Amino acid sequence: MESCIATNIARLRKQKGLTQEALANKLNISFQSISKWENAQARPDLTLLPALADALDTNIDFLLGYHKKQFTMYEEYYQSDEYYWGIAPDPMCYDVLRLRPPLKPLRLLDVGCGEGRDAVFFAKNGYHVSAFDIAKTGLEKANRLADAHQVYVDFFAANLKDFRLEQDFDVIFSTNGVFNYMAPEIRKELLLDYQEHTAPDGIHAINVFIKKPFIAIAPDMEDTEYFWRSGELFSRYADWRFCRCDETVYDCESSGVPHRHCMDTLIAQKYTAKT
Repeated sequence: MESCIATNIARLRKQKGLTQEALANKLNISFQSISKWENAQARPDLTLLPALADALDTNIDFLLGYHKKQFTMYEEYYQSDEYYWGIAPDPMCYDVLRLRPPLKPLRLLDVGCGEGRDAVFFAKNGYHVSAFDIAKTGLEKANRLADAHQVYVDFFAANLKDFRLEQDFDVIFSTNGVFNYMAPEIRKELLLDYQEHTAPDGIHAINVFIKKPFIAIAPDMEDTEYFWRSGELFSRYADWRFCRCDETVYDCESSGVPHRHCMDTLIAQKYTAKT
């Protein structure tokens, strides 16, 4: 419990741009108390929780780590025996394979892996793969797919909004617009977390859906998805080397109803200054 509260206080405080002293002033306590909370050396008094939650623009349940069960329409889609996205890898996988071939052991994270088609492809090609998704039905099928191909992938359930990295990766990969589940107010923090936990010369391969006035909203877009602005993703990687950077409009029938998407795709390499 203490660890969860500590992590949430520190993350939410930094997300709002508050110093420990500034947060302490809002609560009329010492900044040393905030430091102890964030280092899991103490817990906030129960009487302070409402004011603390208010200061961090959250609620007490979230602060304490009691999240309501998350549900996505893909939980239902993935219940079918058929693979919703198929089992052939996304074409962007081949870009990653060309740019960062696993000539030595490389750690790869698949963010929002769905039913595991890309994660399994990378594992078959020699990467050390970790992959997460919120939909447990998808993860069950992903594990079956890995077993069928006799490879190991570290699949685990996590919510994109809450999960933070604790180790470095050589490749961070995410396709099918998974990053559209990042609300605009947390994008900066999440992307910085991913960038800081990327090894020197590592790459990110990401695509996001863009809102355009001439394209109708997709029939299967969820309330928890948020459009990106054209070029917004690229701007978050201004200090990286772009290996691919494009915006495309394409036809889609993923929901069974023909529609179109506009998508920004970025493959960028972390710049490492040579000494």
